[in-house]
Amino acid sequence: MKQLLNTLYVTTDGAWLRLEGETLVVMIDKEKRLQVPLHHLGGIVCIGRVNLSSTLMERCMEDGRGIVWLTESGRFQARVEGPVSGNILLRQAQYRAADDPTKTLELARVFIAGKLRNSRQVLLRSARDNKVTGEVEALKGAAKAIAIDLRNLEHAGDLDTVRGLEGNSARVYFEQVDLMIRSAVRNDFHFGQRNRRPPRDPVNALFSFLYALLLTDCRSALEAVGLDPQLGFLHALRPGRPALALDLLEEFRALFGDRLAFTLINRGQITRKDFDFNPGGAVLLNDRGRKTVLVAYQERKKERLTHPVLEQKIEIGLLPLLQARFLARHLRGDIQTYIPYLQK
Repeated sequence: MKQLLNTLYVTTDGAWLRLEGETLVVMIDKEKRLQVPLHHLGGIVCIGRVNLSSTLMERCMEDGRGIVWLTESGRFQARVEGPVSGNILLRQAQYRAADDPTKTLELARVFIAGKLRNSRQVLLRSARDNKVTGEVEALKGAAKAIAIDLRNLEHAGDLDTVRGLEGNSARVYFEQVDLMIRSAVRNDFHFGQRNRRPPRDPVNALFSFLYALLLTDCRSALEAVGLDPQLGFLHALRPGRPALALDLLEEFRALFGDRLAFTLINRGQITRKDFDFNPGGAVLLNDRGRKTVLVAYQERKKERLTHPVLEQKIEIGLLPLLQARFLARHLRGDIQTYIPYLQK
């Protein structure tokens, strides 16, 4: 099993990252604030205006350590990586599968089945935690509605139908978000509907930021096993869009994005003071809020659970890599079916 290395998140504007021997040094206002051994780092994510020395970038490329830049809201800006790795025969198999309408439909259904099943689990868990009868029934009703979409998904004959079922389930799920937030803090974290670019309330801002972090991990996992993150099966292909990484992300959105957001809100670890409310209506995590979320995200990745297929304890942070490996084996023909990650 691959070791789960740390990802370094740098959020301070004007930070300068450089190489010093076998360590990475973070300089802020010409003062050394952090020094980390390179062999402890699996990747670097720069949020906002963060700069790196050419020597450090060169070393990261040699080691296969990716560097990603995100905006303050978590929107992807750029990624720097070394030479493409992985077996070209695997990528050929991926390209052939993407050109096969039957295989494309099969994988699209699987990715959405994973998303719908895990979304139901989040709703049902919230129903168990809720003590208000009417709200419990609403959450269970939403879970039943998604179960119907899940059954209909088996008979979906084209991608438009698959996407339509996903869209309907997403609408049903997001209509219950307020009920998954403690009543004591709902006034501060009211959720009307999913919105982004820019998010217009704290919950959407939190969702978008966590999805961006998960997407970065999914893309890195696909590249690590030799797959092309740009060529997906469910999401439409567009220049610069990591369609396969977005496909893989669907399995993890509710379980590890939304659940972490609800935990941070319900435990009071995140408050309205952790957001900036801009005159144009955009709502973004501020520096303090981003740091709180990043610490919680890294800690969550270190937690261990039993993988339903492997039947052994693994760190949550390794799940995207494991699923990428299963997908690669399926595309090569080593296993008959790709099974999404399903939380019991």
